[in-house]
Amino acid sequence: MQPRDVARLLVLAGLWGGSFAFMRVGVPGFGPVWLAFSRVALAFLALFALALARRDVPPLAAHWRDFLVVGVANSALPFALFCFAEQYVGAAIAAILNATSPFFAAAVGALWLKEALPLRTLGGMALGLAGVAVLVGWSPQVPAGMMLPATLACLGAALCYGVASVYVKRRMAAVPSFAIALYSQLAAAAVLAPALPFVPGPGPLTPLVLGNALALALASTALAYLLYFRLIATIGPARALTVTFLIPVFGVLWGFLFLDEPVAANTVCGCVLILGGTWLALRAAPRVGRARTSADQGPA
Repeated sequence: MQPRDVARLLVLAGLWGGSFAFMRVGVPGFGPVWLAFSRVALAFLALFALALARRDVPPLAAHWRDFLVVGVANSALPFALFCFAEQYVGAAIAAILNATSPFFAAAVGALWLKEALPLRTLGGMALGLAGVAVLVGWSPQVPAGMMLPATLACLGAALCYGVASVYVKRRMAAVPSFAIALYSQLAAAAVLAPALPFVPGPGPLTPLVLGNALALALASTALAYLLYFRLIATIGPARALTVTFLIPVFGVLWGFLFLDEPVAANTVCGCVLILGGTWLALRAAPRVGRARTSADQGPA
């Protein structure tokens, strides 16, 4: 890779790793659904403004059903699930659990596309599951009563990314990446909007909370999309997926530096096991991973 591509990769990992810290700060003020909606709505507006500036707005009608599926599976559901989870777990744990998404993509691909699961992939999945057990079983951060629901929410979000990845591979290989990013955010906002009247509205919003919500939408979503698609164009999707290994590192780092989250022994051990399993899974099946549209490799 050229130095500029390495720089883009590091910035992208920092942005996607930072999304978990932004959610951790923003969700107490907004609530999970409102924060997820704000994220996708603002990201859509930013990307749409860019499309207008370029005078190149992609067509919507031909693939609106596909955009809806990807918007739900790759943005609306996982973003809301991560926002719920981060009321109870730290940004570091959420970022590490997010790295399990390639395991779910491999499993969904095996069931849906009849793709073989090599022994190395199965070994990587087993190693990753062991990492989840270490990470969750020894965590001192939250009361035991909410650790399980929060962990399941993070894993559910990773499963959504796996489903979206396979769907894009099966149904949307010929659709431009920017169009998927743009209209999946619109679809996610449309899906989340009807739920807003039925959940508590945002509380008092301090400048810190608002700043984190804006950073989540504009930096960790809209800007991150543009960087990711640029990397796909310059180094290819397989190498771009190496960002998966860097996101948990930045997630732990930002949580430690800005949120005073402890880096416990189980956090380090669980992260190593999950990333080792992810490396094995991606090495055995380099095409299977998160959707091209993922924002918090997230993405959250």
